[in-house]
Amino acid sequence: MRIAYLIVTALGILFNGAAAVTYLIGHEYPKTQADMKGIPRRYVPVLGLLLAAGTLGLAAGFAVPALGTLAASGLVLYFIGAIIAHLRVGSRNIVGGIVFLATAVAALVLGVQHHGAW
Repeated sequence: MRIAYLIVTALGILFNGAAAVTYLIGHEYPKTQADMKGIPRRYVPVLGLLLAAGTLGLAAGFAVPALGTLAASGLVLYFIGAIIAHLRVGSRNIVGGIVFLATAVAALVLGVQHHGAW
């Protein structure tokens, strides 16, 4: 169980960290996604900060399990919101969101199984 927890959490850190950087450096992809969903572009850096906070929380969870649990929970909520935002505007391009959501759920479940909830 420990190996699965470490691998899934490391993948979550990698995926969300890369996404956070993309959002925070001003890459065009997050901006076009925000436009498509009807979200003002000024919120793109805020979304990037949320992803970065989730990434740092997952990493901190190796030392302080409660932080990992909270971060994974926050990422689950973030990606549920992202998928809903896609569906709200009629976009069916949700595979990426589902992969990120599944990774966050797996990190949450495996972390709780490995460390306990707190």
